[in-house]
Amino acid sequence: MTRNAWRRFSSGTALTVMYALTGLALVPLGLVLWFAASKGLPAVLHPEFFFNSERPTGFPGGGVSNAIVGTGIMVGMASLAAIPVGVLSGIYLAEYGVSRWASWVRLASDVLVGAPSIALGLFAYAVIVVPQQHFSALSASLALAILMLPVVIRTTESAVVLIPRGLRESGLALGLPRWRVSLQLILPAAAPGVITGTLLAVARAAGETAPVLFTGFGNPIFSLDPTQAMASLPLVVFRDALTPYKDLQQVAWGAALVLVVMVLIINLGSRWVLRRQIRLAGQL
Repeated sequence: MTRNAWRRFSSGTALTVMYALTGLALVPLGLVLWFAASKGLPAVLHPEFFFNSERPTGFPGGGVSNAIVGTGIMVGMASLAAIPVGVLSGIYLAEYGVSRWASWVRLASDVLVGAPSIALGLFAYAVIVVPQQHFSALSASLALAILMLPVVIRTTESAVVLIPRGLRESGLALGLPRWRVSLQLILPAAAPGVITGTLLAVARAAGETAPVLFTGFGNPIFSLDPTQAMASLPLVVFRDALTPYKDLQQVAWGAALVLVVMVLIINLGSRWVLRRQIRLAGQL
């Protein structure tokens, strides 16, 4: 075998192995989507599933409207608390973070990223639920905000660091203070990476069960009061899937399908934002 033939053979073999491993990595995702769709579609196809609240077993027409609204409220409040703080902290670490304090913040963020979510839920339970002596969506939002914060910080820092230094120098040369350069020039330029990181943090918070189990606790009644216990989609899946009743198991599969679709849409949205920005940058 000649050298060129050997190179073509080795290149083709490497590509085949790469495609095979890539397809193998997609198998778990495909199985999750298949099971969620096949088991959850019978429940999702009924309109009352999205408009009715939970009902006891034996009563037809049960839905997850309370859980969908509860998930939106808790994740929304957590995002309002975590995203501004995380974005500003990430900008600080990228632009000013050369001190020992910045290294400790980075270390704390890395530790929190890998911290078990159940430990964060237990922390929120001890700090808020125990003193107030009742569960609430506010305590769940605190736990989810702590879960989101390190992801937003690190992704924002990574996005800001990639901005060319010439943009900073041009802003400073025009006489702008450094904080205005960071907020008005650097942050818009790094927006695709920042938005991608925040959306991934939101997707992670929306699918967490342990922190909400310790704090939000769940509520079968439709409620908009964040100071009271509130339902969420992960809690519906966790509780109804463990029951021996077929109708509640069907609701759990439907809630799981809704949750998977929500997370999938958020991830696809983050990728769309990033690719659109890259396309626009290439046109410029």
